[in-house]
Amino acid sequence: MNKTLLLIIVDFLFLNLIALTRWEKAEPVHPSRPPVPQIAANDTSSPDQDLVEVMKQSLADEQATRAQITQQLQSAQTAIQQRDQNLSQLQSDKTQLASTLGETQQKAQTLARQYAAASQDATMTKEQLDALQKELEARRAEAERQKRDLAALTKSQAEARQKIEDLNVAVKVAEQEKQLLRETADSLKTQVEAEREEREKVQATTTQLAQGVGQLAQNSGELTQEIRANTPINANTLFDAFLANRVPTTFTISRPVLFGSGESSNEAHTLLVQDGAQVYALVHVSDTPFDFGPQRPGIDWKKIAVTFSKPPHETSARSLDFLALDPRIIAMPVDQAQVTALGVKVYQTALDPFKFPNAVLINHGGKGYGEVPFKLDPSTPGYVKMDSHFFKRLAGAFSPSTGDLVLSETGEFLGIMVNDSYCAIVNNFLPAKTITTGENVNAQQTGQILNALIARVGSLPYRLQ
Repeated sequence: MNKTLLLIIVDFLFLNLIALTRWEKAEPVHPSRPPVPQIAANDTSSPDQDLVEVMKQSLADEQATRAQITQQLQSAQTAIQQRDQNLSQLQSDKTQLASTLGETQQKAQTLARQYAAASQDATMTKEQLDALQKELEARRAEAERQKRDLAALTKSQAEARQKIEDLNVAVKVAEQEKQLLRETADSLKTQVEAEREEREKVQATTTQLAQGVGQLAQNSGELTQEIRANTPINANTLFDAFLANRVPTTFTISRPVLFGSGESSNEAHTLLVQDGAQVYALVHVSDTPFDFGPQRPGIDWKKIAVTFSKPPHETSARSLDFLALDPRIIAMPVDQAQVTALGVKVYQTALDPFKFPNAVLINHGGKGYGEVPFKLDPSTPGYVKMDSHFFKRLAGAFSPSTGDLVLSETGEFLGIMVNDSYCAIVNNFLPAKTITTGENVNAQQTGQILNALIARVGSLPYRLQ
């Protein structure tokens, strides 16, 4: 029960007790007094008049109290703070009206009703304040959320602008690299032509010597070798030699990731090829974990490892050269000690790749092979188009595909299929970009190198992509 209401009830009972008590019986006997003077007898004032005055004063106080209560009801918060003071005032007023039981009882009832109404209004006001407080908290939370969303949007816009600026810089760098590559390619092309002329001269000299020896000794082995060099070799023989000399190669690359290992690996079978003193292992980028897809940007790899295994021997490549003639062809330098350890044949590049109209195509490192005619396309120098319509399968049912190795009919290395129709003629090993292998290659920024190579592939004619 409310303490204030309990006080009112106690006061009400106390006033009833006072009003119902027979005070005249308990009043003590007063001693006789002398006669009242005449002046006093004529005094018109009486106790009833005093009581009326007290009642008038009480009514005035009641009106003042009612006005105060009305003012309290107009301001809920003020009424709550001053409630105890008003109740104290009411208790004082009731004490002053102790002699008027009937009016006091009515006043007490009126005050109880007013108090109940005031308490109800105060309760309603508290509920309204609580509702307003909750609404204020909700609006404040919504404002904080909108503030966070605005900050996130601002951050995203800043990041987008930074990415645009980075892309603009990358485009400018790519244009400069493209110009530099064009100049380098022209210079290298001149060097290659000079080397090929020198090699042709040496071969011409060798041919002249062979002819001279043939004229002197027609039955010698050198004449037989010259005849073999101009005689097509059976495709079955070439494929059997490929199986004996192919080199299993494993590519392993990794980068730090939040979940998982971030490591990727591929296996391929390739050949060792040379065009001069240096020996290379050749593969197409599709046989490696690197992705040159148009929607896949280059990645800054942490680890790049290449392993050649020819049991019981195993060795590693020190670098990857992405060739200038087509960046999708990767040449990995192999030194003479590694060649000796692997114990395989080193193929020569074809000096005259167009000597015969057909070539031998080896699918996916030895899953199938066959003879296929090819044609020159003036619009795509450095490439020949394989006529798969007349493809003669000699082993396995397959179609020409990206990464297939192509040999000339004399057993020389002709090139690599860059897609299912065109073969890139490999006649030099000039690199467009080089990546060194190792456990930590972060400093090389492989992502930028791969992006430049991907952009160069994208600039090729559509039929060569």
